[in-house]
Amino acid sequence: MPDTFTEISSQSWLGRIGKSFKGILFGLLLIAGAGGLLFWNEGRAVQRIRALMEGNKVVLPVSAERVETANEGKLVHMTGLATTTAILTDTEFGVTTNALKLDRVAEMYQWLEKEEKKTEKNLGGSTTTTTTYTYQQAWEPQRVDSSAFHHREGHENPVTMLFQERSVVAHPITVGAFMLSSSLVGKISAAKPMLSTNTGQLKSKGQLVDGRVFIGTNAAAPQIGDQRISFRVTGPTTVSLVARQVGETFEPYRTKAGAAVELLQVGTLSAEEMFAHAREMNRLLTWGLRLLGWLLMFAGFATLFRPLVVLADVLPFLGNLVGVGTSAVAFLLATPISLLIVAAAWIVYRPLLGIVLIAVAVAIPFALKSRFKKPVPPVAAGH
Repeated sequence: MPDTFTEISSQSWLGRIGKSFKGILFGLLLIAGAGGLLFWNEGRAVQRIRALMEGNKVVLPVSAERVETANEGKLVHMTGLATTTAILTDTEFGVTTNALKLDRVAEMYQWLEKEEKKTEKNLGGSTTTTTTYTYQQAWEPQRVDSSAFHHREGHENPVTMLFQERSVVAHPITVGAFMLSSSLVGKISAAKPMLSTNTGQLKSKGQLVDGRVFIGTNAAAPQIGDQRISFRVTGPTTVSLVARQVGETFEPYRTKAGAAVELLQVGTLSAEEMFAHAREMNRLLTWGLRLLGWLLMFAGFATLFRPLVVLADVLPFLGNLVGVGTSAVAFLLATPISLLIVAAAWIVYRPLLGIVLIAVAVAIPFALKSRFKKPVPPVAAGH
């Protein structure tokens, strides 16, 4: 059952003002970082899409059953069963299997700290902050450092985990007559829970509970420091790949656009399907980084205007109004500036689209100005 502790702290108006002015430099760094991220992201996105388009044009479908020397150095596509003769072993638990990958999942029962803050503004500009620390026990795959807890007494975690997570990868892994490179092997993601293991060896380590090895006194009532171990295995699986053929193996294909092409997906997919998926992943990443860049830009401008909000907080309702106003200004600045930076990058990488985007960015302030401009009342006849 979780337990909680509450702390109440306050900060004077002058202290808040000093802190807000110190944050101006941080705001400027956020704006500069956002601009750099937005510009770099557009270049990365264009280079990637050009590389994928180039690769899609030159990729050559080949059979996995034999190595054709005529395809040496070319970008090839093939589908086949990824398999191995290697026997993988987790020596500590005596688990042995013929598989592509063997993963040990290790969890430890530990204390977790959750922090919640609620800040209220006071008349005169000071603030009162109520911080609630909640402690609860849960299974975690990584060790939680309890030395940083605000209330450490009674919430101490072990300094080490008796058993750590571990992965064993087979070598070689082949697809027909070819051997997969380590980078392609790293793209195989088809792990499933391991159902059959050497139960005798596992029982020597602890109790077998729901397919896991429980290391502790009572699995029904775990204590801090108890562990549970399970295994996941990636067996032989059908894969489709696009890469540069080099002898009996593969490496990334360097395109004229500058970016490398090396794709692998689990299942039977055509080259067109694989390139379409890669383009979609590139699109999602591009929009994700654009949103991140805009958020950093907005946060930077909001931080720059923070001193105005704190100054107005002498009267809390006035500070709230100023906060809404500065957030609106930060939004109106971050949006067109982000668009201009993206457009500047596009002028370098996509000139036509860049010019269109600049026109849109410049038009936004004028559109807003005309939208909120008060109409001039007509002059009555005879006056």
